[in-house]
Amino acid sequence: MERLGVLGGTFDPVHVAHLAAASAARYQLELDRVLVVVAGDPWQKRGRVCAPAEARFEMVEAAIDGVVGLEASRLEIDRTGPTYTIDTVEALRREDPPVELFLIVGSDVAASVDTWHRAGALRAAVTLAVVDREDVAASAPPPRWRSVGVRMPRLDVSSTELRRRVAAGESIDFLVPPPAARVLRARGLYTGG
Repeated sequence: MERLGVLGGTFDPVHVAHLAAASAARYQLELDRVLVVVAGDPWQKRGRVCAPAEARFEMVEAAIDGVVGLEASRLEIDRTGPTYTIDTVEALRREDPPVELFLIVGSDVAASVDTWHRAGALRAAVTLAVVDREDVAASAPPPRWRSVGVRMPRLDVSSTELRRRVAAGESIDFLVPPPAARVLRARGLYTGG
């Protein structure tokens, strides 16, 4: 059975910490591949996503082009309506042959997964791969969830800060993978103009 990781997010913009988490999970959990799933209409961030879904997908696709085992996914963009992780997981579970799913989340997100849409169904369908930084004690997994830990170096990078830097005309070099930064610049994203 294929071991499939799922790292979802708005990726507004994608940055090196997102990709480091995906890569760490792939290697530490011996995943066959990791889907980097770009949210189309994320229900928890309604009205706060800056770049259009197609632009965010283009950045992710550029960022991971040629990286073995990481794949950009349009599953949530191509589905209409609000984006819920359980819908993506159920679509992946219908694949043939079957897959074993690992939902990759940061320790901050893991603490709130019980509030997600249809959390009970999600809990039954996936193993949480909880990403913690190597410089802090590992987080306790949420109760009743199957979970495994993933460790990665501390990378204090946030999409919010990157958008601010772009708007201020500051450098984002090496914080956003160069191919994704080229897409960002070519589309004039986050400049406020």
